[in-house]
Amino acid sequence: MEGHIRGWFTGNASDYNDFVKALLLGDVDAMNEYMNRVADATFSSFDTGRHPSRTEPERFYHGFVLGLMVELANRYVITSNRESGFGRYDVMLEPRKPGMDAFVIEFKVYHPKRDKTLEDTVKAALAQIEEKQYAASLEAKGISADKIRRYAFAFDGKKVLIG
Repeated sequence: MEGHIRGWFTGNASDYNDFVKALLLGDVDAMNEYMNRVADATFSSFDTGRHPSRTEPERFYHGFVLGLMVELANRYVITSNRESGFGRYDVMLEPRKPGMDAFVIEFKVYHPKRDKTLEDTVKAALAQIEEKQYAASLEAKGISADKIRRYAFAFDGKKVLIG
């Protein structure tokens, strides 16, 4: 498994850096293009799962995206699965310097019984961020709501949609 994960990042330094840049710039199209290209080229259906009742696919993508964020540790405090507001967010990036944007990220696996499309899954994840007030801990630290970006990553096997 360690070699598999290392392989995701080896040899694609510019692509990897492009993903991080796209995240910081808010370029959702570039983030989607990267994630789908990597998922299609390197992930196995055993990695991403196809069983809606299982949490493994979400954990897999959660770990992968968290790994992408490691490069930002000098600029952001990166936390995962912590309580904020009325629930537990998936990933939060809290800026180390004032004035920088913060990020709240929620991962959600597509369930055909619950959502008609992957877009519906993105909308549900974004609604969850708001309903559960995941940004509350950032706002309590003085970060204004307009400086907090909210992203939803929706997954259906090797298909990814970020919104």
